[in-house]
Amino acid sequence: MDIVGFLKSQFICHLLICYIFIVSGLIINFIQLFTLILWPINKQLFRKINCRLAYCISSQMVMLLEWWSGTDCTLYTDPENYHKYGKENAIVILNHNFEIDFLCGWNFCERFGVLGSSKVLAKKELSYMPIIGWMWYFLEIVFCKRKWEEDRKTVVQKLLNLRDYPENFWFLIHCEGTRFTEQKHQISMQVAEAKGLPKLKYHLLPRTKGFAVTVQCLRNVVSAVYDSTLNFRNNENPTLLGVLNGKKYHADLYVRRIPLEDVPKDEQECSTWLHKLYQEKDAFQEEYYRTGTYPAVPIVPPRRPWTLLNWLFWALLLLYPLFKLLINMINSGSSLTLASFAFVIIIASVGVRWMIGVTEINKGSTYGNNDNKQQK
Repeated sequence: MDIVGFLKSQFICHLLICYIFIVSGLIINFIQLFTLILWPINKQLFRKINCRLAYCISSQMVMLLEWWSGTDCTLYTDPENYHKYGKENAIVILNHNFEIDFLCGWNFCERFGVLGSSKVLAKKELSYMPIIGWMWYFLEIVFCKRKWEEDRKTVVQKLLNLRDYPENFWFLIHCEGTRFTEQKHQISMQVAEAKGLPKLKYHLLPRTKGFAVTVQCLRNVVSAVYDSTLNFRNNENPTLLGVLNGKKYHADLYVRRIPLEDVPKDEQECSTWLHKLYQEKDAFQEEYYRTGTYPAVPIVPPRRPWTLLNWLFWALLLLYPLFKLLINMINSGSSLTLASFAFVIIIASVGVRWMIGVTEINKGSTYGNNDNKQQK
């Protein structure tokens, strides 16, 4: 196949994948809207249904990583703790270095059956985004404006609402608040020096207040903290566009299970504990860059078929009307049919760029810059 033909086929694949994701996502969002009538009648049933509906959306993105690109995900952990994953509530601390680290976090959730009920601490702007943002609204995701004085009351209330959640859930949190870049790291370390905190080589300074409140509100509900550090072999720099192109990556995820009773209750002591944790994460990164491995047993959790089956279901359901439209366009040649098909193409193309743009590193928050301004 020549280069032009390859690019055309790749572009068509992008369009079809994005078309299925966008249309199915909007259908599911519409169904979720009708589940609101269950909330005053049976809140737990509302939650269980929305866990399954949310899985129909998020599993499509995990399918791209697991089945489309075939990315290998190796878990490094203590075998004694392995059997507990997926059978208990947990707070998962993730590093924030790569464009697809959120996708690898979801993959971790999927391998242990908690993808549909997984929670995150997300910025408020994401709640307005169709499909994923709206899906998160029905999952009772904790949104914040990143202004702690305004956020604290709302965040506490949202977290307390999760205390009677009927499904096992993992609460995923990026304590650094934004993706790692060299500029942000430099600014973050200036803040660390000004505050008399130990400097980090591979992480930004963690934001401790959100983590401390999460632990405080979910204590006796969550069993453990999963400290997770993600890296990619051979200096790979994975991107969502690469995943869409079917490029295979090799992810290594190091997970330590820390019982929640080992995390201090006092907010200041909890803050100190988190800073120490990030110093340890830095040491693990150092060892990985030096040896290419983590100090634990490598395990490859088996892929579950549900992400692929869910995608095939939506593909079969939604591609038929698309191809029928294409055939009608060819047979009739009417301007209305041509315009309809062009509209679908434009929407899908915009959707591809939107999915990529949301995860680009250079579009991360200005958290580090803001802190630097405040320091000055």
